[in-house]
Amino acid sequence: MIEIDPITLSVLAGRMEQIADEMDATLFRAAFNPIIAEAHDASHGLYSATTGDTLIQGKSGLPIFVGVMSFAVKAVIEKAAADGDLEDGDIYIFNDAHIGGTHLSDMRLVRPYFRNGTLFCYLASVGHWHDVGGAVPGNYNPAATEVFQEAFVLPPVKLARKGEINQDIIDILLRNTRLPQSAMGDLNGQLGALDLGVRRMDELLDEYEADTVSAALAALSDRAEALMRSELQELPDGRWETEDFLDNDGITDEPLRIKLALEIKDDQMVLDFTGSSPQCAGPVNIALPTTVATAYVAIKHVFPALPANAGVMRPIDVIVPEDSLLSAKFPAPTGGYTETILRMIDVVFSAFANAAPGRVVANAYGTINALSIAGKRSNGQPWVMFSFYGGGHGGSVESDGLNHGNAPISTATIPPMEILEAAYPVMFRQWALRPDSAGAGTHRGGLGAIYEIEVLEENGAQAFLFGERGKFAPKGIAQGGDGAMNVFTYEQDDGWKAPPLVSKMRGIELKQGQAVRLETPGGGGYGAAGHRSPEAIARDVARGHTSAEQADQDYGPAWREVTP
Repeated sequence: MIEIDPITLSVLAGRMEQIADEMDATLFRAAFNPIIAEAHDASHGLYSATTGDTLIQGKSGLPIFVGVMSFAVKAVIEKAAADGDLEDGDIYIFNDAHIGGTHLSDMRLVRPYFRNGTLFCYLASVGHWHDVGGAVPGNYNPAATEVFQEAFVLPPVKLARKGEINQDIIDILLRNTRLPQSAMGDLNGQLGALDLGVRRMDELLDEYEADTVSAALAALSDRAEALMRSELQELPDGRWETEDFLDNDGITDEPLRIKLALEIKDDQMVLDFTGSSPQCAGPVNIALPTTVATAYVAIKHVFPALPANAGVMRPIDVIVPEDSLLSAKFPAPTGGYTETILRMIDVVFSAFANAAPGRVVANAYGTINALSIAGKRSNGQPWVMFSFYGGGHGGSVESDGLNHGNAPISTATIPPMEILEAAYPVMFRQWALRPDSAGAGTHRGGLGAIYEIEVLEENGAQAFLFGERGKFAPKGIAQGGDGAMNVFTYEQDDGWKAPPLVSKMRGIELKQGQAVRLETPGGGGYGAAGHRSPEAIARDVARGHTSAEQADQDYGPAWREVTP
């Protein structure tokens, strides 16, 4: 094995991260749909030629893809081994969530990278396509009981052989979407990102020998493992249990348990999800690759200095019971995976609050509130506005939580109101912070938001909501208070209505001039409310973040004696 000096290792790490970052940027600039172009719901990386493990991932992509894309690459490795026909210029494409994780909206492209005729690594691209068929525009179907009601399912197949695109595959893709132009634009963007990755890898290996770069990749994984073990040794040994709940599965109005036992011993850690609810009928199930990837994302939040590669997970054992909603089997629906992985992150944070409260924040708002509004324009053309929405983050040992942030599963951004209004026949009557939504604490949680969206199209529209936290509030830690729960209502001829299942509903008929309204959760508070300074309370009241009545209820009247 070639020895890599620290300076060369740092240079090569930076060069390879830059390759993944450039691939991210290429897709973001080329994509047609706002979920990729504006919200950055995509990712790129370099993966092991033999195991599929994550070697390098771009910093702008979604962290959840770090883990799941290694499973996607492993699926391609197995497919290529079975077929025996892997060649330079091949590109595989698929969206099967039970193989590659997340959900069917995430289209994965995997390309082997050869150097002098020898497989060196894999390059991969994943992006959230705007629509991939199924019963609900935008694919978040809260009533799905199998994947076929969510979208079309594509197993790993060759999109390109020796650099020649198979048009038949593209024809199948475009026939199974309501928005073929958007899909074609996103596909071309992903292909362009992979092409750029190949060129940049060629440049890198022209400058450094392949053996040197391989040695650097191995060293980076080994160092990530060593750093993880060092971090664990600084924490107390012990076992801590916690649980939280999903509102329901969209089919039956019964809560679903996510249970975790966190155990730390010396330089090893176990995350045991035994006791979580069984696989359910509705689409809040997640496949095993998604569960393992989510555990990684949560760990990265707790230990932010760790690098983004598979070495981090070597000292960590993730135990997931068979037949649970965290290890769902095909064809169980998985479209609402975002809601379940957010609850997983919440229980990891709550468990770590016992082991190392200074390292974690209170629960964030815990739902992306996937909202689709769709219809046909007067010229007969279909339109689909799919987006996700923000809420409050949890307070921490250092500060109040972030107001109106995005979900902690990603680095994505909430698409701007101006972009959505320009692209679709809607108008935002309101886009504002939600007063009195933050959990009380020494450091309060962040505020949720209020969105009210009116349909302008004369043909009307249908709305579909897939949310959570309508029954179980985001939790505070270290004696902090809970955040406000999610509230969704929609306008009808006889007034405003609420969904029977609180946070999920499909097929809401909206006439021109009618609207939907989201009041998103706030974050949980950190620390006892009695320790919050009266000046901070008075400042929140003066800014309209908290009403005087709520401040009295949460903190007592002493704040009234100070000037903000």
